[in-house]
Amino acid sequence: MKIVYHPLMKESYDNTPAGATGRLDSAIQALSLVEGYECIEPEPATQEQLLLAHSPRHIDSVKRESESRHSGRLYDVALLAAGGAIKTAHLAARGEPCFGLIRPPGHHASYDGYWGFCYFCNMALALLHLKTAGIIERAFVLDFDLHHGDGNVDILSRHDGFEIYNPRGRGDEEYLGDIERFMENMQEADIIGASAGFDQYEQDWGGNLSTEAFGEIGRIMKRHALDKCDGRRFALLEGGYNHTDLGVNIRTFCNGLR
Repeated sequence: MKIVYHPLMKESYDNTPAGATGRLDSAIQALSLVEGYECIEPEPATQEQLLLAHSPRHIDSVKRESESRHSGRLYDVALLAAGGAIKTAHLAARGEPCFGLIRPPGHHASYDGYWGFCYFCNMALALLHLKTAGIIERAFVLDFDLHHGDGNVDILSRHDGFEIYNPRGRGDEEYLGDIERFMENMQEADIIGASAGFDQYEQDWGGNLSTEAFGEIGRIMKRHALDKCDGRRFALLEGGYNHTDLGVNIRTFCNGLR
């Protein structure tokens, strides 16, 4: 299984919880302990690719904030995250399950605005890249972050062929059952992607899911991808702020997904 990651993403790029020093350390360590994971470095997204999902004003606004408040580093890392999302989806479309170990997250970035630690909508950029290239017509997005991915919805709802679901439920059984029921009846899709938010974890902000539940989410995605879209599946990191346990939660999810 491919893990898309760039060392620059390990460095702090702003003062938000998503950009904090050390956030990805446990994930890098946890994935390195398991055979079968291969790290791939992405290229930064281009201006042309960003314009698939965002207005020129939006892009300029992120650039200005980066230069005025973060010495330009935020913009550089955000470009790598967007490029990493595109790389992750492209590999998955070729039949290789893939996880984008990227930051900043993206599912709160809309066509013309951003908030919630997000700057560019990584999932929308990834899927619109595939659609523009003629690789897919339809996609399903499972957004299991604690917070509703309003940026995913804002951008992808402007285009035909995208279905997004944010699961509901308290505790493993109810939450996993909700995912299973919805995916049993999901529309046809050429690829399944996840906005993978680990802040639903029982020791994170959401106080909801066990580590084992993330593995089951990965297995549910894999099963439906094999059944409905030739196994094409991928996930992009969104939230998750328990630095100690984030790594094992990501690894458990990836073990289920691959």
